Amino acid sequence: MYFRVKKTGLYPYLQIVESFRDGKCVRQRVLATLGRLDILQTTGQLDRLLESGARFCERLAVIDAHAAGRTEAVAVRKIGPDLVFGRLWQELKIPAVLKELLQGRRYDFDVERAIYLTVLHRLFASGSDRAADTWREGYKIPGTEKLDLHHQDRAMAFLGTPLRDGPHVLGRPRCVKDLVEEALFENRRDLFSTVDLVFFDTTSIDFEGQGGQSLGRHGHSKDHRPDLRQMIVGIVLDAEGCPLCCEMWPGNTTDVRTLLPIIDRMKKRFVVKEVCVVADRGMISQETVQQMEAATPPVRYILGARMRRQKEVSQDVLHTRSHWVEVTPERKVAKDPAPLKVREAFVADRRYVICLNEEEKRKDAYDRRAIIEALRKQLKKGDKSLVGHKGFRRYLRREGDGHFAVDEEQVLAEARFDGVWVLTTNTDWDMETVALVYKKLWMVEDIFRTAKSILETRPIFHKRDETIRGHVFCSFLALLLKKELEDRLLEQDSQWEWAQILRGLDNLHEVEAVFQSKRFLLRSQLHGDAHQAIRAAGVAIPPTLRQL
Repeated sequence: MYFRVKKTGLYPYLQIVESFRDGKCVRQRVLATLGRLDILQTTGQLDRLLESGARFCERLAVIDAHAAGRTEAVAVRKIGPDLVFGRLWQELKIPAVLKELLQGRRYDFDVERAIYLTVLHRLFASGSDRAADTWREGYKIPGTEKLDLHHQDRAMAFLGTPLRDGPHVLGRPRCVKDLVEEALFENRRDLFSTVDLVFFDTTSIDFEGQGGQSLGRHGHSKDHRPDLRQMIVGIVLDAEGCPLCCEMWPGNTTDVRTLLPIIDRMKKRFVVKEVCVVADRGMISQETVQQMEAATPPVRYILGARMRRQKEVSQDVLHTRSHWVEVTPERKVAKDPAPLKVREAFVADRRYVICLNEEEKRKDAYDRRAIIEALRKQLKKGDKSLVGHKGFRRYLRREGDGHFAVDEEQVLAEARFDGVWVLTTNTDWDMETVALVYKKLWMVEDIFRTAKSILETRPIFHKRDETIRGHVFCSFLALLLKKELEDRLLEQDSQWEWAQILRGLDNLHEVEAVFQSKRFLLRSQLHGDAHQAIRAAGVAIPPTLRQL
């Protein structure tokens, strides 16, 4: 049955109509005509009628009573985070992997639940395990009710426990967490899955204390805190941007030393014969390149070149006169891919690919003109203060008695770098493929930025290497869950923002309330992009109201 408005003459009338089946046909019949709709509304008769009927519908009565504040709230818990990521956690088979590795170990608590709690907290709040223990109080996370802070500490130690007789690489032993990474890779690979292209980047994490027995060391601080001990964390992604593994070393390990050990370990851990490494300028040293080429078989690479610091690049490669080949034309609409032109250059037996973005070229030229114009104005007021200005210093030259002027030759020389980047490679791929593969590194930089923000797990209160490794590895698992959800959202062509997904899921809660001596669960409305995440994860939204 349902209400229907039927207009008769000049006035609309409200009717109660019933649908019924007559053979193969569905027909309607009018059960009652309640009167003119405008009169029912203005006199309040319709409101009183619906309110009176609601007494016989317990569902609506409870919702109405709760909205009016006439129910007794027993508990309020957020259900969104576990609803979505709990399903992904299961479908990635992480619990099964942990259960297998836990066989024979007699823990008096649920280790898998403690790890899951830490990972879920890392996605929504980040921070220390101590913060996670407090954070969970407002959330519905099945199986975590009896966990204490020391349980999380022991779970982290389990993940970071070194394996007996395991090899050490740059001071880092093979651990339980490596077995987890390898098992998860095996679960998602098929006959056609290969690892022949990897993206690699590193970040550093500071410690307020000693940072374990061996991990905390003073080194080059990317956070400009040389006074603090730190550790180096490397993230490896496959060609699709899916996290493969994370590596951890003492804080005095340089980036260029990490690349070759990562390649060697990748081949052994993931059973790959050949790997092509794609890395940015900061990962390059001439010694590293030579070692990769001397390996058996040689390691393929596509590396960004330092255009200004390498004479070979600035003097020889950039002066090549070969023709540009257009890979991607100029944009017609904003969503089109960025324009790209490429050409090759060979110096001795070294191959370079020069890439050009015409849009960036115009922007770089415009920015430089603005800098030079501001510099000329400033020089009229005084020049000595400009030497310490990083943006201006490049275009200044000394003139006369300690005074400075615009270096016109340097201004012209800088134009060579407008919109250009240079790659060096030992692959036999055509130059268009080389450029597009490297551009994919830019596409996954967002994943790296997310990884770094998730990995910023400060403050780390753990004092042992084992617990520190486990703590950081939970950030890797959080990154894996995030990538899985994003892939599913892309498959269904959804429009979403990650911040809105987290906000929406974090605001989805249920209220346990008592009404007329009965207990009910009421669900809040969906906010943000929570509905997109729930649909992508393939879970059902709990009903608005259900009785316990």
